[in-house]
Amino acid sequence: MLDNHELEKTLWAAADKLRSNMDAAEYKHVVLGLIFLKYISDAFNDLHQNLSSGEGEFERADPEDPDEYLAYNIFFVPEKARWQYLQDRAKQPEIGKMLDDAMDAIERINQPLRGVLPKIYADPELNKQRLGELIDLIGTIGFQQDDHQSQDLLGRVYEYFLGQFADAEGKKGGQFYTPASIVKLLVEMLEPYNGRVYDGCCGSGGMFVQSEKFVLNHQGNIKDLSIFGQESNPTTLRLAKMNLAIRGIDAKLELGDTFLNDRHPDLKADFILANPPFNVSDWSGDQLRDDIRWQYGVPPTGNANYAWLQHFIHKLSPSGTAGIVLANGSMNSNTGGEGEIRKNMIEAGLVDCMVALPAQLFYNTMIPACLWFLARNRTGGSATRPNFRDRSNEILFIDARKMGVMINRRNREFTNDDIAKIAGTYHKWRASTGSATAGNYQDIPGFCKAAPLDEVRANNNVLMPGRYVGTEEAEDDGVPFDEKMKTLTAQLAEQFTRGDELEKAIRENLKGIGYDF
Repeated sequence: MLDNHELEKTLWAAADKLRSNMDAAEYKHVVLGLIFLKYISDAFNDLHQNLSSGEGEFERADPEDPDEYLAYNIFFVPEKARWQYLQDRAKQPEIGKMLDDAMDAIERINQPLRGVLPKIYADPELNKQRLGELIDLIGTIGFQQDDHQSQDLLGRVYEYFLGQFADAEGKKGGQFYTPASIVKLLVEMLEPYNGRVYDGCCGSGGMFVQSEKFVLNHQGNIKDLSIFGQESNPTTLRLAKMNLAIRGIDAKLELGDTFLNDRHPDLKADFILANPPFNVSDWSGDQLRDDIRWQYGVPPTGNANYAWLQHFIHKLSPSGTAGIVLANGSMNSNTGGEGEIRKNMIEAGLVDCMVALPAQLFYNTMIPACLWFLARNRTGGSATRPNFRDRSNEILFIDARKMGVMINRRNREFTNDDIAKIAGTYHKWRASTGSATAGNYQDIPGFCKAAPLDEVRANNNVLMPGRYVGTEEAEDDGVPFDEKMKTLTAQLAEQFTRGDELEKAIRENLKGIGYDF
């Protein structure tokens, strides 16, 4: 996490100690289910107290009537599912069954949560003493905050724990979680203030959570966003639904294979943010040879990268924009006709910006990755985005491979300054003459370049930023080259003793290029 909250770290360390021999993939559902239960119970208790007071708008209200909670978008929690009831019994050997019964009762009375909550706590292999200790630990979250701050903290803890579990799971972890700094970069670049946001491989919902944060941080209204997602893994979809419910985000999330069974067939999205699995070979491409989505060429059956790109293009509204994480190979591959598809997408004016990412950003793979930014309308401003200029004859390339900081021995993340620099470069480049950032964009050797399409064509439609941005200019210290060479040769002369063979060889080589000492 970029903010490095000490409380979240302390809680994670304590929770992880209680894991014992349990696999992180299983333990994840145990812990996150309890955090979710604590969250909805705290939110319920807050409103329950107000309803019980009977004052003002709550006059003659019945605090035990589930309908009273619907108007406030709060889940009703039955008495034996409330956090305090369960924590008071956390040391009892039957606590696992009590928790499963609590999850069942909550699902029965709250239709949006049906099939979402984990019911795994009665499992005989789950150590009930450790489970009780975990309940006590999670019971401390938000203990000293008022209700709103407590719920915000629970949301932060849930998000932090998702990242930590992804790290603990290694390769499999990346299937449900995209590291926060990458998500934040995508969101900052696309600026989803209002409209329809879509992710066809939504994992645990991080793209949507960050979009909500972006809107709120810019004093917008989250109700101006409509959120649509699809996920093929049912357990991952449950994580996403809990993640969004904690944030109070209303989203239409569907289960299913996005290629074979698109659950949002008529959707045209204003913003698409996605991190599809890299280089997937078993994507059922042989069943989809004549699909309507392949407008720019039929993707190879052995790699889904260009199927994902074309699926997302198909989903864009007439002025929609997309940010997609893909493997680096997608920028220059010619296998299975991918080069021709890429060329057709470029000639159609869809490719807006390419960003090369540094290594070690992901928990699940060492494969180098990049960001594709696609736009349906690159000819100028639209009704929703009036401040964009015509950039249809060029593509922006950004090489961010040297950016980011190591947060441990294995993983790197972008800093807030890195994100601001990359996103700011993109915004300046696409800004129209009437906007605040107009005219401020400049190519920076080694970092960014706005390349004309003719240059891209001359490079055989390869989209790797390193091909275009050139090398970073060395800082000029004002010392003439000849003077530097004299200083260097003098230093070398001091280091070598006469008669030394290495000294002789160096002297002869330098003499050959005009320097003698």
